[in-house]
Amino acid sequence: MKTLLILIIIFFTTIVSAQGQKDKKPSDFLPEGYLIVEMINGDLNKDSLEDCFLIIKGTDKSKIINDKYSGELDRNRRGIIVLFNKDGRYEMVVRNKDCFFSENEGGGVYFPPELYVEIEKGNLKVNYGHGRYGHWSYTFRFQNSDFELIGYDRSNGGAVTKSETSINFLTKRKLEKVNLYKNTEERDEVFKETRTDIKVKRLIKLSEIKDFDNLDLSFGD
Repeated sequence: MKTLLILIIIFFTTIVSAQGQKDKKPSDFLPEGYLIVEMINGDLNKDSLEDCFLIIKGTDKSKIINDKYSGELDRNRRGIIVLFNKDGRYEMVVRNKDCFFSENEGGGVYFPPELYVEIEKGNLKVNYGHGRYGHWSYTFRFQNSDFELIGYDRSNGGAVTKSETSINFLTKRKLEKVNLYKNTEERDEVFKETRTDIKVKRLIKLSEIKDFDNLDLSFGD
């Protein structure tokens, strides 16, 4: 009788536990001291299910400063959590708590770069826009149990593009384009293209990036 009672308790405990995992919300994956600033859904592992990634931000009060010109600024860094949808429940694949600078970082004589993350063709894209100073993006694909950096694109210039760089870390090729008429807005853009091979020892993993602002893309080339 005692053995039967123990088995019944184990059975119902398992059911409750499984139900709790199934109903787990994205917010349940937040580390202590962080909040969600953005949540985006889309298929990131090509299983036709809506996955989820979160942009998170620290809430450390010591990182809130008083700037002489801008007043109170929250300098807590931001990070990312990627969750896969497993038939109605979520499973955390990657968590990097502090890889993005605060939206209130100094931008020198210009505003700081604007961060926006999106899902494009099943890949995770981390984009930065910086007005007349151009824009750049990092493309990650889920493989080898992490999101690995497979592409980097950068465009310099505002109304007139001065140069563009595109790196494919899978084919190990870099394309550089320089506008021959970048000093005038009265002519069409004409680019000189240069293609080179690069050395790639290993692909960078999203979980390993400490700071996108200081990410080394030299790869030993």
